[in-house]
Amino acid sequence: MTFKGQILKSASVIALVTLISRICGYLRDQRVALLLGTSPAADAFILAFSIPNLIRRMTGEGALGASFIPVFAGNLREKPWDATISFVRKTFWNLAIILGVVAILGAVFSKQVVYVFTLFGGSHIQWNLAILLNRIIFPCVLFIGLAALVSAVLNSFHIFALPSSTSIYFNLVLILCSFGFVYRPIMGLASPSLRTPAIALAAGVLVGSALQLFVQLPALYRRGIRLQPEVSFHDPEVRKVGRLMVPAFFGMGVYQINFFVDRVFATSSRMPTGSITSLYIADRVMQLVLGTYAIALSTALLPMLSHQVAAGKLGDMKRAFGFSIRIVSFITIPAAVGLILLRGPIIQVLFQHGHFTSDSTALTSNALLYYSLGLPAFAAIKLITPVFFSTQDTLTPARIGAYALAANIALNTIFLLLLYRSLSNGGPALASSLAAYFNFALLFIVFRDRFGHVDVPGFVASFAKIVVSTLAMAAVAYECARHANFASLGHFVGQAALLGVLIAASTGAYFAVAWLLRCEELSEFLLILRRGERGAEAAAGGL
Repeated sequence: MTFKGQILKSASVIALVTLISRICGYLRDQRVALLLGTSPAADAFILAFSIPNLIRRMTGEGALGASFIPVFAGNLREKPWDATISFVRKTFWNLAIILGVVAILGAVFSKQVVYVFTLFGGSHIQWNLAILLNRIIFPCVLFIGLAALVSAVLNSFHIFALPSSTSIYFNLVLILCSFGFVYRPIMGLASPSLRTPAIALAAGVLVGSALQLFVQLPALYRRGIRLQPEVSFHDPEVRKVGRLMVPAFFGMGVYQINFFVDRVFATSSRMPTGSITSLYIADRVMQLVLGTYAIALSTALLPMLSHQVAAGKLGDMKRAFGFSIRIVSFITIPAAVGLILLRGPIIQVLFQHGHFTSDSTALTSNALLYYSLGLPAFAAIKLITPVFFSTQDTLTPARIGAYALAANIALNTIFLLLLYRSLSNGGPALASSLAAYFNFALLFIVFRDRFGHVDVPGFVASFAKIVVSTLAMAAVAYECARHANFASLGHFVGQAALLGVLIAASTGAYFAVAWLLRCEELSEFLLILRRGERGAEAAAGGL
């Protein structure tokens, strides 16, 4: 099978399973928004959830795999099976010990952890509640890290459906905890001043994280890998993974770190109440696109690139990267424009229920505007960093990520001090978007100097067709939204139906112009959908 076929086959399954997970994630966030709105209790929960969630998203979206998979691929190619399995066991139990200590310390020193990540001390934070929620949630870092390692092992064998589906189980547990028959007994155990559904949701985060690990273990055993305790901090291969892991966390997770910095700035007293929650929900809406396609391609790309590099096929590696960039650009550029133009109706339909009011919608729409501007860059970073990781270079993305983080902090500071009245809670989102473009530009310059040019004329031609198609889509979306009179519809069903029509008309215009311009990416994108349908059916039978 050609590298294009292998990427499409793997990414299609990951994309569809991830899409199901994102839908479950939306239902989870919708339940949280309905119960807590953008209240101080909601900010406390999102703040407590953000700290381990930062680790979850950095590990689950490739940082841990980026350090483990290239070394594991080399072992599979060069070493006996018993030695390779011993390497897996040592890595697993070493990581379990380290993360166990981190989990205990994070729970014991919960107060200090919360204060460190709320440097600006906003008056709208319920500190005691945030500390309690963090104490409940923080131990999940143990299960999150181990689940990510097991996923990396399975991905190395080109098993993608089950690891990608673990977040579905996580989301379903949180959805269950959002119902009264679960949260009322649990929150009744707390003191009267802290009784809130957020306590049950925090417990759900811990249980759901554990479930993400345990559902993968049977698949690991079926591959002949048993995880009997075996600890060795002096094994050279394990130490190699450790050396790669530290910069990999930073390089792969710089977007997550920047988003976390945004939340720190959102705790400022200059920010409106609900800023933390609005930034979180805006990011979750954007993740529906970013997670479904960019992360799917990134997950499928790393094992393939690692095997290509191990075999000395650098030309194939460059072509695989260029192909992935074109596919993701075809999806994310129009998606970013669509989110900007239809952000108000999207947030209103998805979240404006219960305690999530029209003011909450306005606040979240503002954040979504500025995050959407950076969507193509966020996606491109997800694809270019695996190229470096496949060559066992995790330091370069980390160094460049440090420059991007510094730029994000500087921009956040400028926006908070000088432009907070005009940008409001959108300042942190805009800072992250600009920092993402800066990050990708530096990574691409290093990539070009190290590996040579990709097919620049072909990419420019594809990009021009994508831009023309996007402009046609934007014109249709703008005109339809202007004449739709969305605000006059007072009931959910009518609003959802109208939003569906707006999205369908805009998407149809984009695909129609892309077809007229004979965009090669259109047929490849449709192939992802067709293969994903068949692959998901097969994967469902094996779960």
